[in-house]
Amino acid sequence: MSVVTLEHIKTEQARVAALIEQYEKRSITTEYVVERAVIPLPAGARLAGPIFKEDGSLDYYLILHADEQSGSHDSVKAYTAGRGCKTPNKREGRLLQAAFPEFCAEGSMWLEEEYEEDSACAWCQGYGYGHQYGLHKSVELRGVAVSRFIPSVI
Repeated sequence: MSVVTLEHIKTEQARVAALIEQYEKRSITTEYVVERAVIPLPAGARLAGPIFKEDGSLDYYLILHADEQSGSHDSVKAYTAGRGCKTPNKREGRLLQAAFPEFCAEGSMWLEEEYEEDSACAWCQGYGYGHQYGLHKSVELRGVAVSRFIPSVI
């Protein structure tokens, strides 16, 4: 059995006080205010939902556009840019999977980012469960167009 000293008790007391402080910070109630936003949707487009910043504030709303085109990663990015849109990034792909599982089940689609481990590959999203993985850029997959609506401050 170890000997208990005053120094040991003070150390343990400081540790427990830090745990209590950490717990109290987590238990503070917060609220999120949703501002009224009018989001213009082009014909056939659908609102996928909000994308939030790291601090929890609204960054933008993601809009899925109606048309799509299959092709290589480069041709899909050119197609979406030519429409004034973007190819969805990995985070947006996850939102599309959650918002429109039936749409995503129609086939795998290219995502915006290149695959970090191999510059000949890019990220794509599978159609089954929405898994994301790297694939050679020359493979033909769906190219879907999204746009980002940022509500203005009035």
